[in-house]
Amino acid sequence: MAEKLVKLGIPVGSLKAATIELFRKAGFNISGSEKSFLPAIDDEEIQLTMLRAQEMSRYVADGVLDAGITGYDWIMENASDVVEVCELAYSKATSRPARWVLAVPDESKVKKPQDLKGGIVATELVNVTKKFFADRSIDVKVEFSWGATEVKARLVDAIVELTETGTSLAANNLRIIDTVVISTTRFIANKQCWQDKFKREKIENIAILLRAAIDARSKVGLKMNVERANLDKILKVLPAEKSPTISSLADSNYIAVEVIIEDKIERTLVPALKRAGASGIITYPLNKVIH
Repeated sequence: MAEKLVKLGIPVGSLKAATIELFRKAGFNISGSEKSFLPAIDDEEIQLTMLRAQEMSRYVADGVLDAGITGYDWIMENASDVVEVCELAYSKATSRPARWVLAVPDESKVKKPQDLKGGIVATELVNVTKKFFADRSIDVKVEFSWGATEVKARLVDAIVELTETGTSLAANNLRIIDTVVISTTRFIANKQCWQDKFKREKIENIAILLRAAIDARSKVGLKMNVERANLDKILKVLPAEKSPTISSLADSNYIAVEVIIEDKIERTLVPALKRAGASGIITYPLNKVIH
């Protein structure tokens, strides 16, 4: 009989804080992460291990871990044969995908990848970068970089570096000439453990809760009281694709209207609802939104 435990890897480094916060929003409390690579979680069916995202997929593929969170870039770099349970659109800075980009100094004469023929490119993402140039039949030497790759852009001919916003590259007077790979965070599982009923269901349950927590980050709940005579006017103000919940109140002339909206429209929508006759308007944050 299979062990009733899922060995789950979560990333250290830049994604650590964002991952722990995501789990908290999903309903899991992680403690002891400041001092230990084996932090505690308030779910006796999960055993946590913290690892670098760069090596996570290898441990999952080998069965040392049942599941883990890592980037698509490192799955590709390690050529890991794993189950991709779902995509998790979160990161350390934004919800946008991260990009590994080919960059050169502003003063470089290089305008396109083909201009690097015979040159040297430094990066942490060696195998993916080699494939990028091989697919284009461009002969370059790809060297592994131990970090601080932006600095090496003026020691070699080009670098391939990870960026979300491009701010760091611009600050170092570097110019992007192409995108090597676009990467998002993935929840992955070991292929053998995926065949185990308990482990698969547990991993799927975790995925549902994590995705629900991500979906909730960009939304707020909105509740208001509306005089029945003003309901049609209020419904016209609300986003057309939303179907609000309508409940009766003790005062039969009024009803309660509740809906979930994108947080970016809250500041324009609330005043419009007030002018349309809504009262007792309340907005509140959400932990999880499950579709």
